[in-house]
Amino acid sequence: MRIADSLVEKLLKETGKVSDEQLKSLKEQEKADKKPLQDLALKTNLVSERDLTKLYADEIEVPLIELNAREIKKEILNTLPERIARQYNAVVFGVDENGTKLVAMEDPDDIQALNFLQKQLGNNIRVYITLSSLLQAALDQYRGENINNELTKVISDEGEEIIDEEVDENDLAEDSPIAQTVNLIIEYGVKSSASDIHIEPRENFVIVRYRIDGLLREANKLPRKLLGALVSRIKILSNLKIDEHRAPQDGRFKIQVGGGLYALRVSTLPIVDGEKVVMRILNESSKAADFSELGFWGYSLETMQQAIVQPHGMILVTGPTGSGKSTTLFSVLSMLNTPNVNISTVEDPVEYRIPGVNQTQVNPIAGMTFTNGLRALLRQDPNIIMVGEIRDGETAELAVQAALTGHLVFSTLHTNNAATCLPRLLEMNIEPFLIASTVRAVVGQRLVRRLCPDCRETYEPDDTELKQIARTFHLDGESMKHIHELEEQALAGGVGKRNANAKSEKATSVGQLSTSATTINRLWKPHEDGCAACNHSGYKGRIGIYEVLHNTDKIQRQIISNSTSEELQTTAIAEGMLTMQLDGFIKALRGETSIAEILRVTSEE
Repeated sequence: MRIADSLVEKLLKETGKVSDEQLKSLKEQEKADKKPLQDLALKTNLVSERDLTKLYADEIEVPLIELNAREIKKEILNTLPERIARQYNAVVFGVDENGTKLVAMEDPDDIQALNFLQKQLGNNIRVYITLSSLLQAALDQYRGENINNELTKVISDEGEEIIDEEVDENDLAEDSPIAQTVNLIIEYGVKSSASDIHIEPRENFVIVRYRIDGLLREANKLPRKLLGALVSRIKILSNLKIDEHRAPQDGRFKIQVGGGLYALRVSTLPIVDGEKVVMRILNESSKAADFSELGFWGYSLETMQQAIVQPHGMILVTGPTGSGKSTTLFSVLSMLNTPNVNISTVEDPVEYRIPGVNQTQVNPIAGMTFTNGLRALLRQDPNIIMVGEIRDGETAELAVQAALTGHLVFSTLHTNNAATCLPRLLEMNIEPFLIASTVRAVVGQRLVRRLCPDCRETYEPDDTELKQIARTFHLDGESMKHIHELEEQALAGGVGKRNANAKSEKATSVGQLSTSATTINRLWKPHEDGCAACNHSGYKGRIGIYEVLHNTDKIQRQIISNSTSEELQTTAIAEGMLTMQLDGFIKALRGETSIAEILRVTSEE
């Protein structure tokens, strides 16, 4: 949709939210940057894409439709061939009772496109306008389920020409079958919401696996002869040495898929059967989630909100690899990222790029370790510092000193829970009184799969299951009352309401409580065969379960007296902290996840 500058100016005035001064400044910026007024208005957040599209729709008297790409039936979408749909930015999304085809366009004022669509579909059409981002998601549905077939076709048509031993330059060209194969593998990963793509050589074939919602799933087996060209193509994209096969390498590249920009962090590793490649997918188009979207609520939410606004001190996030620590820190730094503060980080590797934040990559070969990087950051006049990981006593000591001298410091530690983090710092020879006076809060976290909101089911647990749950979560008559109160707090905090617009009648009963003061009345589980929305897995996406230890006066006294992690945890629970397992249990009662999923992630604790 391209709107004339004069019309954009008129529409902005109609909103009543844009002052003459803002409009004048925008027009001056337009002349300086030589960019359309429409793009600048959206970039500077003077108006949202939806609001501008709605104003434009009213102006040209065409109804606005907010497409839900997943609800468009395949046979209806295919009424218009993909080539034409992409050329004219239009999709058929429905047919009414009179046989009228419902067409959504990005720009219904495009007369040439309208004339062609009428020739293709007939005159019996009704045109709507939709948001550019929603239209792109609908266009992506053309290839959503056929990528496997396309991959097989590319390999069978052209694969015979590609051999493993020698890789010809023609094999690696932009339009070569190998380039198409790599693009399709990545595209499938993005559309499947995978976090990682594994390309693994075996003796007689190459296996492609995707990590989706934390679990690896096998997707394709490719001919062994493709390995050399496949790895070389990825190395070229990542600026790696294609003639180095005996040493591991790390690189990065960006790719546009649909309407989103994705960064892929590439790691190669020599194994017995060849070179293995793992690509971590990072969506650079996505906005940072707020605390509620991450899964914080109640006591943990209040503690975090208090801790991050302190002028100085240390906030630590703990958990194993893949538990979402980087995502939590990315969200917090994005919240604190304003023009009047200097945020500097030292990371290994830099996963999320944050505009306006000074991010440094660890490079041990060049002498840029966490310790040296942190020491250099302290001379850069920072307000907020993020150290990717505290691995040794020297880094820990520097971080503590930074927190003491007026900086807000964020970092991660690899411990099993929040309480273990504090004795871990003692093991690094940090003085107890320094830990007590600098640490503001410690977050322990894990990621669990979220139940699909469209097909999740409720059921009434029997006596056997209730007894098993009581044993697992240490419930008795008195604690059941506490669980009921916690669920009431979670409901008031919006936990479980995120997907209240789901299609399933059972799924929409999120406003009801699952417990009473004496028992559990219902539980949630995935649908046995899932649905199309969750790729028939019963789960869609992930959510965090957290425990947030607030460093209160009582806990500070315990730290100074060298208390054990068990004693610290007991005190923290008495003061209101929920353990990760209990936080997960409440979220399971609210329909966010299942009991089985909570036990899968926390059973070792």
